[in-house]
Amino acid sequence: MRIQDKTVVITGGASGLGLATARYLIEEKGAKVAVFDLNDEAGQRAAAELGDRAMYMRADVSSEESVRQAVDAVVARFGAIHACINCAAILGPSKVLGKDGKATPLAKFAQMAMVNLVGVFNVMGQCAEQMAKNEPEAGEERGVIINISSGAAYEGQIGQCAYAATKAGVIGLNMPAARELGAVGIRVNAIAPGLFLTPMAAALDEKVLDTLKSQVEAPKRLGDTREFAHCCAFILENAYLNGETVRLDAASRLRAR
Repeated sequence: MRIQDKTVVITGGASGLGLATARYLIEEKGAKVAVFDLNDEAGQRAAAELGDRAMYMRADVSSEESVRQAVDAVVARFGAIHACINCAAILGPSKVLGKDGKATPLAKFAQMAMVNLVGVFNVMGQCAEQMAKNEPEAGEERGVIINISSGAAYEGQIGQCAYAATKAGVIGLNMPAARELGAVGIRVNAIAPGLFLTPMAAALDEKVLDTLKSQVEAPKRLGDTREFAHCCAFILENAYLNGETVRLDAASRLRAR
């Protein structure tokens, strides 16, 4: 897919990896970007910073109606949706048993599943509905979907039961969705990122950062957010990449704790 002038929806796009990707796709590739988020202040600030090729829509990825309204607004503003990058996720501790030896309340697991997995499926489906209406580029593709997983999908740490399970579910969506949507010219891939130097990570104590860096193989540092954004652009542009999960983690593997 040629990214120039294409419309890309990015969930969780008001901060972190999502915002870095929005900025990269606009500044380096000439895309139009719709930022979906629940943080109105950050979303409006991002849209103002990114200029007239960007828009912000408040969207709860776990709600069909909320996403439908946001998708309709994007089509009304930019005319179409060509790509979707699902970055929105929540992270929190989730063991099978709590410190008191009792089972963890199901609501905690369910909430994470609704955002990290059900939300991905929700946005993916509603964006794919719009992509299927596009004229195929070069007679082949009408759209591209990138779902963001995590290294925790492979080596979940103690206390990451819910997060790891939902991120593994994102990888599980890849092949059946790629096989189904390929018939209408839509590719589906995933990225499983490792440790990245997001603004949140950069605010950590230096000793904590050093500990994180020690878990990375080579290069011995946290990833630059532009490297993540570049990976997204590569997936969008390479028409033969489909049904794949890219581990973007400098060969690091999460330890048990």
